[in-house]
Amino acid sequence: MKKFFCSLFGHHYTVSKKVTLHIKEYKCIHCGKQVTTDVSGNLSTLTPELQDINKTLENIFQKRHRAAEHAA
Repeated sequence: MKKFFCSLFGHHYTVSKKVTLHIKEYKCIHCGKQVTTDVSGNLSTLTPELQDINKTLENIFQKRHRAAEHAA
């Protein structure tokens, strides 16, 4: 029933994880479909490969952010 709702009205995504300032992961509140922003800013299905890429980007972003805080 939930997938039918999404196929009829479209997905209703909410942010499930902020990877960096520009890259986020989203999840549909109705059917649970997960997507992420790609390099062009478009939404792409969150595959295991993209999850690994996002995790790596998040680690790099956090290290740089911590280093910038210590330098200030």
